[in-house]
Amino acid sequence: MNKFATVLVLASICLASVSAQCPRIVTRAQWGARAASTSQLPIRPAPWVVMHHTAGASCTTDAACAQQMRNIQSFHMDGNGWADIGYNFLVGENGAAYEGRGWGRQGAHAPGYNDRSVGMGVIGTFTNAIPNAAARTAARNLITCGVSLGHIASNYWLIGHRQAVATACPGNAFFNEIRTWPRFNPNV
Repeated sequence: MNKFATVLVLASICLASVSAQCPRIVTRAQWGARAASTSQLPIRPAPWVVMHHTAGASCTTDAACAQQMRNIQSFHMDGNGWADIGYNFLVGENGAAYEGRGWGRQGAHAPGYNDRSVGMGVIGTFTNAIPNAAARTAARNLITCGVSLGHIASNYWLIGHRQAVATACPGNAFFNEIRTWPRFNPNV
């Protein structure tokens, strides 16, 4: 086998292993995002992952989750006056991840951490119940994906939004769940 073919085979294997760790990611264009202008994340790879819930309706279908993404983006842009949806990614209970600001962009989700974190959340309210297995798996896989792609530091720390600012987010039930996840930092 020539050198080019060897490199091509190795690259394919590497891409296959990264894509196997990533959940299905619905792009901004696919969910119908409005145009936005956001800053690059100044500290990369991000050393923190901040987990949220959206404290609204959950979704279990592609159409319902896309609608929720548009609703959240409109609230953040029109109601809060932000440049875009605040989160980098959200996950639906359909098991898909939805690109918000995306990798390498500064979020507007956790004061004091926006310039050094990836803000992720699950669409819905998780005060009394945790997200379903599909959403939990997609969220954990999205973190692994971010590490594999070099957007999240391999020695990152995971925190709940309530550890960054006084809020109930990501809900009591979901916060207790993420406390069991790898790299959770109880001592922020």
